[in-house]
Amino acid sequence: MSSHTFIYVGVTGFFALKKDSNNEENQMRIFTGGKKHFCLKKALIQGVVVTAVSIGLMTSATHAAVGEPEKEDLKFGFIKLTDMAPLAIAYEKGFFEDEGLYVKLEAQANWKVLLDRVIDGELDGAHMLAGQPLGATIGFGTQAHIITAFSMDLNGNGITVSNKVWKQMKKYVPHKNGKPVHPIKADYLKPVVEAYKSKGEPFKLGMVFPVSTHNYELRYWLAAGGIHPGFYAPHKGDIKGQLKADALLSVTPPPQMPSTMEAGTIHGYCVGEPWNQQAVFKGIGVPVITDYEIWKDNPEKVFGVSKKWADKYPNTHIRVVKAMIRAAKWLDDNNNANRPAAVKILSKSKYVGADYAVIANSMTGTFEYEKGDIRKVPDFNVFFRHFATYPYYSDAIWYLTQMRRWGQIAEAKPDSWYMKIAKKVYRPDIYAVAARELIAEGKMKASEFPDFAKTDGFRAPQTHFIDKITYDGKKPNDYLKKFKIGLKGKDKI
Repeated sequence: MSSHTFIYVGVTGFFALKKDSNNEENQMRIFTGGKKHFCLKKALIQGVVVTAVSIGLMTSATHAAVGEPEKEDLKFGFIKLTDMAPLAIAYEKGFFEDEGLYVKLEAQANWKVLLDRVIDGELDGAHMLAGQPLGATIGFGTQAHIITAFSMDLNGNGITVSNKVWKQMKKYVPHKNGKPVHPIKADYLKPVVEAYKSKGEPFKLGMVFPVSTHNYELRYWLAAGGIHPGFYAPHKGDIKGQLKADALLSVTPPPQMPSTMEAGTIHGYCVGEPWNQQAVFKGIGVPVITDYEIWKDNPEKVFGVSKKWADKYPNTHIRVVKAMIRAAKWLDDNNNANRPAAVKILSKSKYVGADYAVIANSMTGTFEYEKGDIRKVPDFNVFFRHFATYPYYSDAIWYLTQMRRWGQIAEAKPDSWYMKIAKKVYRPDIYAVAARELIAEGKMKASEFPDFAKTDGFRAPQTHFIDKITYDGKKPNDYLKKFKIGLKGKDKI
């Protein structure tokens, strides 16, 4: 028996009415903000006219391009970092329920476990490193087609060194009025690393995952200062990333970074908040630079789902993106006025679980370097400003260039390949549907989004890198040629 679905949208919710081919009996699913949907049976009058429901849903109607969710009960994974905030806020503020979605958020042990559970279907989606969907899709590590239609934030990371290392490098750092001049370049760390090498001692740094923003930012900073961070050679079975390295980088889960450094296993690390500020509060290390200073307004995390899941549940996916866009906007609204409330939510043990003061140190527009050296960094965490939530192809291509630069992509690829992979993984088309729905519903303004009719998915060439090198996402191979350290052209390990 065939059926049709009619959708009616009102101010406080919407209902979807399924009509069978005999025009006799129908199931009406009613969705209201913050309340579980329920079902009613209604007769159709002449096939299309619906009797008014006495709960006031029909006071104002508009066209709905997105149907009811194919799957309503969802489980999303995250790692305990402040940039999981859009998920927490979408849940706590009822934005998921406004879309007829009933979400469970579940902290994961590490990035590998999180990715594997999305691939296996144990999680419907997850807070992911921006490089994870790309790495999985091209087969670096676990092979799977993962996509993203939502960028979760810009910036938000830092590089911290132990007190011992800071004492050694501080004498090389320029000072003004008794305080270090920022940004602090890796040039000032280089003599420290060379001293370790001369003694035959390895200089070890932690990052969170081989395809993490943290790995690429740490490598970028080190290489800009003349410190070689090492190559990968997956075609030879070497995935440690330490070939020819001056500094040895290895994986440590984010919450374990401070304790691993305190134990002396690593000399520093690159991680998201609150784990840089935690080192300050514990008195065990000094954050020397933020990623905002390495690459201003860099994309950090994304919301990832499997391509199979997205194809099976397209309406659900769009509604998830809608809810998260609203959450991101709430986080940045009124010049970050909601951040203290957000910090209170994130400090709960089920989310980040760090002290309020530790999370607030970076989430409320400041960042503490040396103990007491608190500086204003209003855009350290950006969730919505600067079109932060839009999944730009150029963002994807930057990550792919870094994978090539450090050998994770073992052989040269033409510019067309970079574009092909970016379009396969990053899905601004899905984002645009979600955004247009929010505009039509009066929840958002068109001016808050890129001009979907004109954008080609690329940011203008970006110039705000610590080494002053300009990045043009449309010319990835030309970009790679600009670096002194790293693979380019036909180079191969």
